[in-house]
Amino acid sequence: MFTTLKNAWHIAELRKKICYTLLILILFRVGSAVPVPFLDSTALQAMVTGSGNLLGYIDILSGGAFSRATVFALSITPYITSSIVIQLLTVAIPALERLSKEGEDGRKKINKITRYVTVALALLQAFAYYTLLRNQSRAVLYRSGFAGIFSALVIIAAFTAGAMLVVYLGERIDENGVGNGISIILFAGILARVPNMISGMIDGVRTWSGVQAGSITLESLISGYESAGYSADLAKQQAEAVLGSAIAPWGIALLLVGVLALIVFIVFISDAERRIPVQYAKRQVGRKMYGGQSSTLPMKVNMSGVLPIIFAQSIATLPITIWSFIGVPDEGTVSRTIYDAIDTQSIIYMVVYFVMIIGFSYFYSSIQFNPVEIANNLKKQGGFIPGFRPGKPTVDFIKKVLGKITLFGAIYLGIVAICPLLVGKIISNTSVAIGGTSVIIVVGVALETVKALENQMLMRQYKGFLE
Repeated sequence: MFTTLKNAWHIAELRKKICYTLLILILFRVGSAVPVPFLDSTALQAMVTGSGNLLGYIDILSGGAFSRATVFALSITPYITSSIVIQLLTVAIPALERLSKEGEDGRKKINKITRYVTVALALLQAFAYYTLLRNQSRAVLYRSGFAGIFSALVIIAAFTAGAMLVVYLGERIDENGVGNGISIILFAGILARVPNMISGMIDGVRTWSGVQAGSITLESLISGYESAGYSADLAKQQAEAVLGSAIAPWGIALLLVGVLALIVFIVFISDAERRIPVQYAKRQVGRKMYGGQSSTLPMKVNMSGVLPIIFAQSIATLPITIWSFIGVPDEGTVSRTIYDAIDTQSIIYMVVYFVMIIGFSYFYSSIQFNPVEIANNLKKQGGFIPGFRPGKPTVDFIKKVLGKITLFGAIYLGIVAICPLLVGKIISNTSVAIGGTSVIIVVGVALETVKALENQMLMRQYKGFLE
């Protein structure tokens, strides 16, 4: 990885692309520090800290912009949701399916439609966030009268404009930078939260030590927050969140070992592939004989990368997110029982999350790898798979192999996504679950970006780390 970056830096064109990407990321971080008017970041931070996994995950995707009440609070979540909707509709709507097969022009039209849907979703999500902040915290400074209406319009407009600006920055990286722009921005947002995660783990160890010594209790924490001006419910929520973040020192050591093992596993699987042997028939053209050589048809175990995890996370959290916007039910009610059952820390959520990862993995493999098209291309080039006749037998064989390796890749993605959630649930620490998902996304995006950079180098006939 570092060798690739070093070698790419020596190429003037790639050096410009890398510098351009870094400049866009700097602009993204600057935008993440621009506050939205009429919002109290202190109250919002307290709400995010006490919300558990849901808003914490949103805050990580935004690089901490959500908890700081900045214009990039929505980050790329509207665009991700829009992309999911459009890609699913591409399969269901013939007009969109035709556009997807029209090459570059069709892709541009689909991207345009995706941006329009992103604007609508950003407006809807901005309104939902405003409602959540207004009803469940003291983050909104003006709530009634003309001042309340004006502040609502400003907050919603700022959130929406920030989301579209993030999309614009991602598109600039796609055109003039290195790698996938949206993934790079997501990568940068998560990395920006690493210092806070480390600080949170240190505070968690201190909290654990205080609990063990008896100096920190739920009652003392509630009393301290109430003295600071928090309401009784918010003080209790905040105190429970602090106790939930406690982690033993040996737990930190195990987490570090687990993270390293997870990274190694992700890197190993990302390079794994099934190579189907291909033989080309001999043919005579004039006095020369062509063909007869052997080759392979590579099929990656994980064709879709980290996208199934990102998309599954977005959809699986949608019900609890919408419910949170409406209002968290009171303790002891049937609604609260259902709410807890579909919470991001529940077993039901983990099962749904796992199943959706597998579903999205199959969906993306079907989009990226068409057995019929591959078989037709082999036939045109005079190639065949030993033991299988050209045409339908070849298509059936490729479909069979594709189904097996996709299943393995999907299960792999599901396991690496679920394990942090299970560990976080066992040790009662929500930050572990969030951090585990972040590791998966960061490593996946880093590998994809390095491969994109390597492809740029190979096109310029430069030797990279492959040799």
